[in-house]
Amino acid sequence: MKAALKRSITILVAIAVSLSFAGSVSLPSHAESTLEKLQKAKKEKEKTEEAKDNTQDRKESLQITKNSLLGQLSTLNDNLAQVSTNLESIEADIVNKETEIAQTKEALAQAILTEETQYENMKHHIRVMYERDMNGGYLELLLSAESFSDFLNRGDYIERLNEYDKKMLEEFEQSRKDVEVTQALLETELEALNVLRQEAEQEKSRVSSLVNQTSASVANYSDQIADAEETIDALESMIDEQEQDIVALQKKYEEELAMSRLAAKSKWRDISEVTFEEGDRKLLANLIYCEAGGEPYVGQVAVGAVVINRVLSSRYPNTVVGVIYQNKQFSPVGSGRLALALANDTATSSCYQAADEAMRGVTNVGQCVYFRTPIPGLTGLRIGGHIFY
Repeated sequence: MKAALKRSITILVAIAVSLSFAGSVSLPSHAESTLEKLQKAKKEKEKTEEAKDNTQDRKESLQITKNSLLGQLSTLNDNLAQVSTNLESIEADIVNKETEIAQTKEALAQAILTEETQYENMKHHIRVMYERDMNGGYLELLLSAESFSDFLNRGDYIERLNEYDKKMLEEFEQSRKDVEVTQALLETELEALNVLRQEAEQEKSRVSSLVNQTSASVANYSDQIADAEETIDALESMIDEQEQDIVALQKKYEEELAMSRLAAKSKWRDISEVTFEEGDRKLLANLIYCEAGGEPYVGQVAVGAVVINRVLSSRYPNTVVGVIYQNKQFSPVGSGRLALALANDTATSSCYQAADEAMRGVTNVGQCVYFRTPIPGLTGLRIGGHIFY
């Protein structure tokens, strides 16, 4: 829901920005011609197309960045898998090492026990030897030999027994020392493995964090791309509508051009044939004020003359009221400015004077029936800030 709202706002903002490229447009102070509307519509379409192109470029840039991030994410995932595998291997080595240490401890305990047992055996043999010597032991054994060779044999037996006990004790001592060295080595290796495990866990945490951050960035760019695509769709719809408006305005403009040519060739009444109604003077003066209140007096007379020319032409209504209120001919009518001016009768004395001259048939624009501010491609009679044609 939040993402949809965010995208809708993004589209509206993009559309607003695209329409604002043309700058702020104040309400016209004259009847906006179809030609002006057509040219304005074409410019607005160009701005919309520019906004679409910019959005498309932005989308492509976002896609490039997203693809780069996806490549980074793939590499990070591979790294994470490798780190995880290494960590699992280290943990397995630690388990094996701990098992070896436990087995070595058992072997050490057994070696110590064997050494102690041998030591006790030696003490026992010595004690027995001395006790028997005191009671006619080993010495009696030697002296009771029947011959010299027997004496040597018995002496050799005693010596070999002592040597055996000593040798066994030394072997058991060495065995214990070997086991102790092995245990110390295994414990050193275990410490090293624990350090490696800690480093691997830290690396895994670091890579996991990078994976999460990159995944979030990819998701963010995906959202921005989706927003850009929706904006492009909205702008394309606007372009389609603008193209339709341009086609309609082009058709209307061509019709107006034809109407203008017909008006020039139409039947014209003389000003003496026109009967003005009560209120025509006030109506015309206030229209002149709305259209040319800031123009020089000759420009005010010219606007009044255009209205009266239409009254005189057979192609337009034959009354001042009919001409001024003809649909979509004078913008102050549609904008409400004329109604406000009439309510307060804001027309100046020069506007009333211009209206009086126009209603007497005075014209300084010939038979022109249109006027507007200058635009490229439009020719006509220039008076003040207007062109009459």
